[in-house]
This record gives sequence, C-alpha cells and structure tokens, in this order.
Amino acid sequence: MIKELHQKLINKEITATKLVEDYFKIIKEKDSQIQAFLTLTKTQALEEAKKVDEKISRGGKIGILEGIPYAVKDNILVKGVKTTAGSKILENYVASYDATVIKKLKNEGAILFGKTNQDEFAMGSSTENSGFFVTKNPWDLTRVPGGSSGGSAAAVAAKMISFALGSDTGGSIRQPAAFCGIVGFKPSYGAVSRYGLISMASSLDIIGPLTQTVEDAEIVFQAITGQDKMDSTSCDLKQIQDTKYKIQDTRFGLPQEYFVKGLDEEIRDKIEAVIQKLQNQKIQITKKSLPSTPYALPCYYIIMPAEVSSNLARYDGIRYAPMEILRSAQDEFVGVSNKFNLHDLYFKTRGYGFGQEVRRRIILGTYVLSKGYYDAYYKKAQKVRRLIIEEFNKIFGDVNFLITPTTPTPAFKIGEKSADPLSMYLSDIFTVAANIGGLPAINLPIGFTKNNLPIGLQIIGPYGSDYSLLQIAKTIENKDLPRFAR
Repeated sequence: MIKELHQKLINKEITATKLVEDYFKIIKEKDSQIQAFLTLTKTQALEEAKKVDEKISRGGKIGILEGIPYAVKDNILVKGVKTTAGSKILENYVASYDATVIKKLKNEGAILFGKTNQDEFAMGSSTENSGFFVTKNPWDLTRVPGGSSGGSAAAVAAKMISFALGSDTGGSIRQPAAFCGIVGFKPSYGAVSRYGLISMASSLDIIGPLTQTVEDAEIVFQAITGQDKMDSTSCDLKQIQDTKYKIQDTRFGLPQEYFVKGLDEEIRDKIEAVIQKLQNQKIQITKKSLPSTPYALPCYYIIMPAEVSSNLARYDGIRYAPMEILRSAQDEFVGVSNKFNLHDLYFKTRGYGFGQEVRRRIILGTYVLSKGYYDAYYKKAQKVRRLIIEEFNKIFGDVNFLITPTTPTPAFKIGEKSADPLSMYLSDIFTVAANIGGLPAINLPIGFTKNNLPIGLQIIGPYGSDYSLLQIAKTIENKDLPRFAR
C-alpha cells in the first residue's frame, strides 16, 4: 500500500513525520541482520516529512506519493548523498546532481530514506558481490536476496520501506523480486530515463520499481516514466500506448524453451496452477516456441561485458578513486622505483577498487572487443540479438503476453554459487531475453515452496505495452499471499 498510506495522511490518521519515524524504527530493528542499506538519510527524510505535514495542516492537497517513504539502489545518483554502486572505487563518492528519476520523485514529494546495497556496479545475481557486505534474504537469513538489486528487494520485502528503485540489465529487478516475494517491474527500454544511473551496459540498463503490489508498481512507474532531453534513448510511451487489453480478451503464450529440464519442480507446479486458474476462466493460453532462447544467455554475456569494458574505463583510479587508494599506490611505486608510473597506478587502483566479478567481466569484454575476436564474438552476438528480437516480434503477432518462470530455482544459500560463476549466471536464464529485446516484464509472487521460500512468475509483453502489462498483472496477482517476511 501506497494508496492506503496516502489516504491515512489525508485523513490525518498519521503524520508524515510519524510515518518516517515508524519506518526508521523498523529499519533499526531489522537491518542489522538483513543489511539492505548502505546509506541512510534520516535527517533529510524528517525535514521533508515536516514540509508535508505543514502542507496538510494548511489544507493543501498532496499527491499520491507525497510523504511516502522509499529507497533507491546505490547506482542511482542523489545529489549530496554518497553513491558507491557497491564498489570500493566509489567508496566516498558523493553525487553532484540528481538522476532524472530522483528529480521526478522529489517533485512528487516522495521521501528518500537511503541507498540500498547491490552487487558491485550491478554485476551479480545475489548481492554477494557488493564491495561492502552481503545482504540477506528476509525470508531466510541464510539465503541470498538475489541481485543485483538485492538491497532494494530485501528492504521492501522486510517492510523497511514502502517501495524502492532498482536497475535491471539482465534481470536485476525481477530476479531479486522473485527471491524476496515482491513485485518487480522492468519497463520497456527507454521508458524511464537512464540519466544519473551509473552505467553498466548502456543498451540493456533500465530503472524500475520494486514494490509490494502491482498497483504500487504502476503508481511509481507513472511518476518516473517519460522522455528526457538528457537521455537520447528515452521515449514517451503515452504516445504509443494501447490500454484496451482486458484479461478475457488476452491471448497468453507459453514459450516451451522456458519450461525445460532444470526448472525447480515446485516452481513448475505453482506456475501450472496459475495457468490452470486462467484456463478455468476461459482465457486463451497456447504453447509457443522461441527457438533462439537457448542463445540469449551466451549472447547477453558477450554484449554486456563488452559494454562494461567500455563504460568502466572511466574509473582510471584518478577521477573517482578515494584518496587513500591514490596515496597507497603512489607510496608503493615511488618507494620501490623512486618514480611515479601512470600505467602502474591504473593497475594498482583498478585492482584494489574493483572486485573479482567486475574484473572478470572487464577482461571478458575487452577480449571480445579486441582485434581478431570482434567479428567472432561481439558482432556475432549482435546478430543473435537481432534474431531474438525478430522472434519476439513474430510471437507477439500471435499472442499478447508471455508467461514464464522468473527464476529456475528459489533463493539459494549464501556462498552456494560463489565459486561457480557459470552456475550463478544461470540464475538469469529466464530474464535476460527481455533485456536483449528491450521488452517490459514483471515478476509476480505466486506462492511459496515447502521451505517457505517465495516463488515468482514472469509476464513479458511487446515493446511499449507497459501499461497494458501492468493492467493484466493486476488481474492475475494473488493479493492474499503474505507480502512481508516475518
């Protein structure tokens, strides 16, 4: 509930200041174990809450998000607030401007509570790759919350915040949402401005909401979407939107390549139960095929590292590195050779500042872009990307939306996949294709395993169908499920 909190503020059942204090009390009680937050902004939050209370006391009307607490993934810039992207190389970096999404939420009067933990530079599926600490899943503290937006997902699932923003490059909103039992919405590429988002892979990145309900996701999406002159890839979906879809008139497709061996049986059973329920309502659901699906993951893990290699080249150890890194590097090289070598400085600072996973992807990306390998890897991956997009376009000529699993397994144990990168990458096997195609997709909680771990279902729509997708998701959503970890 965002609307419920909004109504309580209007009815003066609670003040914005009390709301802020109550949420920070929950954070104090829970976050020492969960560790979802990297930075808290309590002083600023109380100041903003006071302004909302004064407005209400004067009889002013407040917007739907005015006075509502939220958190933001730490790769989204907030002016005057530390923004680390979960990396030691940005450990003390304070943003000098607001991301467009932050400006929009400030204009709406939403109250920022802080920055959430993440895999370093959004590279990971478990939030174990943070340069600072591991975030735990609120449903089971021995398990991961997913990644890379794991801090945002855990904060919402533990009811430490009303909603949060994350970023999704290959599933980093939907996968942690599935692991934590909440809603995670990845909009169409360009539907939300990337200005002020620390880039990972620019042709894949998108900002989106993690919320308690689909209605909340829709409210937040409406607040942050729109064309932005600061992002040439952004667009205004309202100009191309079709909101005529009704659940009874909707044709769903089940791409069989997503229901393969290796899919957890409890997840399969829960999805089949949802499908059966829809069929009982005489809703058309047909099996379909996306033959290039098996190539989506390897395609992604060529294009993404290539863009990572390019984007992270700016972290040369001088413009962003903490002074202690510079001093350490300078002392070491001057002390050994009595001279300062810029080449050595780059190696020292990037080696210290970047974690193992980031270094792995930079090396891989540099390799696939190098002379002699560009055509064999990067160029070929772009051809596969075009093939995947064409297959999606074709299938959406027959059906309106696709139903798939969000993840192949429930949340796994902390440390279970850390030593096996390929096993970790497979966590995104059902989510990366939507990023490759720039398509909107949403995770819906649909139940729990016998061990009380959340299970998620993914709905994918054609490009630009964001509002229709949210409407359909609201009709499928099971509102009786427990939404918060105890």
